[in-house]
Amino acid sequence: MNSLAKLIAESVRPLVMAILNLTPDSFSDGGLYLDSSAAIERGIKLFEMGADIVDIGAESTRPGADPVAEQKELDRLLPVITELSKQGVTLSVDTMKPSVMQAATDAGASMINDVNGLLADGALELVAELEMPVCIMHMQGKPGSMQKKPKYINVVGEVVDYLSDRAKAALDAGIARHNIVIDPGFGFGKTVAHNFELLEHLPQLTELGFPVLAGLSRKSMISKTTGRSFEQRISGSIVLAYRAIQQGARIVRVHDVPETVDMIKLHQATLTAR
Repeated sequence: MNSLAKLIAESVRPLVMAILNLTPDSFSDGGLYLDSSAAIERGIKLFEMGADIVDIGAESTRPGADPVAEQKELDRLLPVITELSKQGVTLSVDTMKPSVMQAATDAGASMINDVNGLLADGALELVAELEMPVCIMHMQGKPGSMQKKPKYINVVGEVVDYLSDRAKAALDAGIARHNIVIDPGFGFGKTVAHNFELLEHLPQLTELGFPVLAGLSRKSMISKTTGRSFEQRISGSIVLAYRAIQQGARIVRVHDVPETVDMIKLHQATLTAR
């Protein structure tokens, strides 16, 4: 069990995973950290602000996003991962490609975050060999088309069944139970109504016996519900992260680290007061 797996298993509070996108087109911070030095500076700052994990991605998975070539993804990721790992930052790599998973791990990443649920050829076997935590996410369709009229008969049941099946596939491939994290994939092939239904039934996912990661930060569901502009989504992000924690999420993936850290401190204080 690596140190991050141990932290996930033993932490008495929810963990904060900070988002760092090395892309020109991510929906929130696209283009801000394409330069390696800017990305490294940002990663260190996120860690210093209280992030337990910094999740680095070099291929946007926003609705309508186009795939990125493997070499371009590696060129964006590796200098940043190498330097941040030297600085003691705990890193996750957000990628669907086994070759990138391997290279990122060699450069110092401690976790894999795969929106494709380890469906790529060889992904399950590679992660089993790496012996490191992996987040398996549910996505209906692909990023380029996932938000074109997503449909479910029973969104909660279908997401639970999918993640149960993928977790079983991971176990069968030799991935240790303590290394598996699951994510319902808010906004990945879901309507606003689907997202809220999943959030309110999150305990059905926690009952599978794996830590649940929730990524609701700055999602469009906030503006669609509140009428607030994109720039005014921070308070909504904190409310949704808090609700996810109330519903059993063990990791929240966020853009706004100090605000989320403060929320978790206050949440823990209320639990202590009980």
